[in-house]
Amino acid sequence: MAESVFDGGLPATIQEEPQVLSSNGAHQTPEELVAKAIAPIKREFLRPPPTRTINQNVSVSNANAKAPQSGLVREKKSRRQLKRERRQERQSALNLCPEVAKTGNVSSCSYGDKCRSSHDVEAFKAQKPADIEGECPFVSREGPCPFGLACRFSGTHKDGDPSITSTEGRRSAEINGLNKDVQKLLWKNKMKFSKADAVLKSLGLLGHKNCKGKLSKEKEENGQIVSKDSDVIDENDVTQMAADSDPSLVAEDNNPDGVSASNEQRPLKKAKSVANDESSITEVDNDVSMPVNDVEKICIPSEPETVMDALPESDKSLKPHHREKKLIDFKGKLYLAPLTTVGNLPFRRLCKVLGADVTCGEMAMCTNLLQGQASEWALLRRHSSEDFFGVQICGAYPDTVARTVELIDQECTVDFIDINMGCPIDIVVNKGAGSALLTKPMRMKSILEASFGTVGKPITVKVRTGYFEGKNRIDSLIADIGNWGATAVTIHGRTRQQRYSKLADWDYIYQCARRAPDTLEVLGNGDVFSYLDWNKRRTDCPELSSCMIARGALIKPWIFTEIRQQRHWDISSGERFNILKDYVRFGLEHWGSDSKGVETTRHFLLEWLSYTCRYIPVGLLDVIPQRLNWRPPAYYGRDDLETLMASDSASDWIRISEMLLGKVPDGFTFAPKHKSNGYDRAENG
Repeated sequence: MAESVFDGGLPATIQEEPQVLSSNGAHQTPEELVAKAIAPIKREFLRPPPTRTINQNVSVSNANAKAPQSGLVREKKSRRQLKRERRQERQSALNLCPEVAKTGNVSSCSYGDKCRSSHDVEAFKAQKPADIEGECPFVSREGPCPFGLACRFSGTHKDGDPSITSTEGRRSAEINGLNKDVQKLLWKNKMKFSKADAVLKSLGLLGHKNCKGKLSKEKEENGQIVSKDSDVIDENDVTQMAADSDPSLVAEDNNPDGVSASNEQRPLKKAKSVANDESSITEVDNDVSMPVNDVEKICIPSEPETVMDALPESDKSLKPHHREKKLIDFKGKLYLAPLTTVGNLPFRRLCKVLGADVTCGEMAMCTNLLQGQASEWALLRRHSSEDFFGVQICGAYPDTVARTVELIDQECTVDFIDINMGCPIDIVVNKGAGSALLTKPMRMKSILEASFGTVGKPITVKVRTGYFEGKNRIDSLIADIGNWGATAVTIHGRTRQQRYSKLADWDYIYQCARRAPDTLEVLGNGDVFSYLDWNKRRTDCPELSSCMIARGALIKPWIFTEIRQQRHWDISSGERFNILKDYVRFGLEHWGSDSKGVETTRHFLLEWLSYTCRYIPVGLLDVIPQRLNWRPPAYYGRDDLETLMASDSASDWIRISEMLLGKVPDGFTFAPKHKSNGYDRAENG
C-alpha cells in the first residue's frame, strides 16, 4: 500500500509530473501554466515534485516485472479454469444457499440435497467476514433484509432476526428486467420479430432470405445439384453474432471444431453469386463474412412489396410520418451521457439527486441483447427516479438493430432509444459498428429507417464529427439524419481518430446545428466542465437544443447542481465524502448487501474514483474554472481527506473504499479499465 500522504510521505512516480517552475527556477505565472495546459494551483498548496534518481529508474523495470504477480495486470484464465473456480466457489461453505440465508432454516430450500449451495449455517457463520460498520441499506424498507444471514450488515437487522417471508419489494424501484421466458426464447433463437422483419422486408433489407429459393430453383432448372453448403445464411444470426463478439463462445470444450448443433445456428459458410452468364456460378470465399447488403447484391432481387403487404394482418395501418410520432424535448435539459462501466444505475441515480434531467443507460451491444445475455440486459435497468430515461444500443447492421429495438420496446419501459454511431473503441469499430458507420452513410440510413419504422419510440443518434482527423462529414449528413427518422442527434466534437486527445470542435457542432432541419434536435458533447461552459455553448448557438455531459460528470457529478445554481461550488472534502456514501448506499441496494454485492459495489466505486481524483477544488485554483485538459501538479489539499482524494494512486483509492465498505479481501487487487497512471506507480507493485 502507498505511503500515507497524511504523514507527508511522497511516493515516487514513474510518469513525469507537470512542472510549475520555469527553466530559471522561477515560478510560472497562471497565464503561462494555462497556456501549457497545467492547472494553476495556488503556490501555498503546491508540494515539491518527486525527484527521479537512477535507483528509481531501475525500480521502474522491477515494478513492471512484479506487476503480474501483484495482480495489477491480471492473467487471462482459460474457460476450464474459470469453470473449476466457480465449482469450487459453489462448494465452499461461504456460498450459503440464498433461501437458507433468508430464513435461517435449513429445510426451507426446496431443492434439499440436490441444491448446489451449502446448507451448513454454522460453517458459514464461522467463515463469514466481519460485519461492515454502518446500517443495512434495506433496513429502512418494509420487511426484513432480503439477504438475511449473508448480509454484511446483519448486526443492524431488527432483533437479529434473519427471517423473511417474501422478496417482494426488493428492487421494486427498478424495472426493465429480462423475463426468463423471453431469455429462453432468445437462447434458442426462437424469438419472433414480426414488426422488425416486416419493416426490413418493406425496405428491401430482408430480400436475401428469398434469394436461396430462387437460386435453388434456377439451378434445378439448369440441371445442377444444389449443395447444402450453398445456403445463404443470415450473417447476423445468433451464433454468428456470438462468434463476432467472442470467438471462444462458439467452440465449447466438448466441441473443439466449433460445429454448430443445428442448421439454424451454423455460421455463414458459402454463398453463390450469379455472374453475367446465368449458367456460371461463382463461389464466394467462405472465410469472408458478408454483410446483409452485400448478400442482397449477389442475389436475384425479389418482387417489390408494399408496407401494407409486409405488415401483419392486425397492423395493416399506414406508416406514420415522423412528425406524427411521439416527440421528445431535450431543450435546455441537463443530459447525463451514457458512460461505459461508470454510468451504472447507482451513478445515474446519484446524478439525478444532484440535478440531472435526462439519463441514459450504458451502451449495450445488439448482438449480446439478442442472445439473451443477462449481463448485457442489466445495462437497460431503470430506477424509478429516472423520469426521463433512454437506453443506448450499438449494432452494425439494420436487421440486428431493428430486432433489438423491437425487443426493447416490447420488454422495457424507456422514453427514447439512442443508437451509438460514434464509439471509437477498436473492438466495436472492427465489427463495423460505432464510428465505423460514419464511413458508410447508406448503412446509417438503413439502420435508422429500419429502427424508425419498427417502433413508435423516439429514435436518437450519437455520432462523432467524422472518422478521420481533418475529414468531418456530419454537416453533409445532418439533413439526411433527420429525414431517415431520427428525432435528435448528439454530436461529439471529435473524430474517431482523435479519441479524446484534442479539445472538442464546438464551431463545427454549431455549423451542424444551423444546418439541421427544424424537426431534428441537435445536442453538443465535449469538454463541458462548468456552468460557464454550459452557458457559452447555449448562447453561442441558440439552435443547439442542449449539451450532453460525460467526463465532466464523472469527475464532478455536482456539475448539474452548479449549472442549476449558476455558481462554482467550492465543495468541501466532507461534502464529497457524503456523495461517495450515497453512491455506496445506492450500489448496495442495486447489487446487494452480501459479500458479492459489497465487492461489486467496491469495484465500481474504485472505477469512479479513478476519475474523481482529477478534480481540483475551486479554492486551490488561481484561475477559475478548471478545464478538462489541465494536468494537475502535485499538491496538498486543505485537509487530509482532500489530499487523499487528490491522489492518483490506486492504493489510495482502495483506502477510500475501505472507509466506506470495510477492509478488502485477502489478495485484492484493482486496475482501472481506462488508461490511467493510477497503477503505474512504484508503490503499486
